[in-house]
Amino acid sequence: MADQLERPDEGVEHGGAPPHLPSPTIWPFGFALGVALVLVGLIVSWPVAAIGAVIAVVFGFLWIREATREVRAAPPPEPPQKRPVVEEPEEEEEIPRYPRSVFLEGATLGIGALIGGVVTVPALGFAVLPAFVGQEYEDIDLGPLENFPAGQFVIAKFRSKQDEPEDVSRRTAYIRNNGMTQKGEPSFTIISNRCVHLGCPVQPQGLVEEAKKVDTESGTVELARTDPSGFSCPCHGGAYNIEGDRTQGPPVRALDRYAYSIREGRLVLGEPYSVGKVEGSGKDAKMKAYDIADPGQHVDGPEQFFYPYVP
Repeated sequence: MADQLERPDEGVEHGGAPPHLPSPTIWPFGFALGVALVLVGLIVSWPVAAIGAVIAVVFGFLWIREATREVRAAPPPEPPQKRPVVEEPEEEEEIPRYPRSVFLEGATLGIGALIGGVVTVPALGFAVLPAFVGQEYEDIDLGPLENFPAGQFVIAKFRSKQDEPEDVSRRTAYIRNNGMTQKGEPSFTIISNRCVHLGCPVQPQGLVEEAKKVDTESGTVELARTDPSGFSCPCHGGAYNIEGDRTQGPPVRALDRYAYSIREGRLVLGEPYSVGKVEGSGKDAKMKAYDIADPGQHVDGPEQFFYPYVP
């Protein structure tokens, strides 16, 4: 008897449209590529991150637009139906209440966030702020112009900052007096001894005379004359010509240089700057100055976009 009873669901075919699936599209791949570029750009270069953000926004918008096409389509008009008007009783507006558990949860999260900020912000400040503050370069008085004969290199050793220990702030530069320019101004070539491969001190390829000490407003400066045919790095075999331009080895650009000024007949060293390549020699040398870059970092060409931003 029970076996002969028919179940309510038997014999009834379930109709209805098949489940809707979004159409295949390439927009998710473009969106993923943009997100990947953003993550890579945060490490290597801000321009790469900006390009990735633009790609992610554009492809994400197109993806959402494609996925919601049928939802955004206007529904078919429904035939008008007359329904009896039923007056519904007005409901009293309920006053929102917040249980004690919600209050305790919010208070706990708020106090935890406050404690985390108090602990994290000072540590983060000590780790990040030194890269942005106190990075100015002091002007260095190297003495009167008579200490730098025309057409000859002089090795100058000095302290870049007077408030730092000498072992930390000791710097070396190769200085050549190029004579007078057509405007009647003295021209100097001032090359840093920091190799642009990994930062080892490059050495002049030539004899070096005995150094003499000169007292200046920036402290004691050691000056020694030399007549090099170029400069070489003893660490990894990098070589540069007399203008500091790379000739062989692993360095990626020319040696860094120093800006300078003449004040009351004295040579004053300014900020260092990076150089991609030097064309010409002496007072006729032409180059493009870039913000000082770390060793091993390109400053020109497409390679420059694959290195982290240096504040």
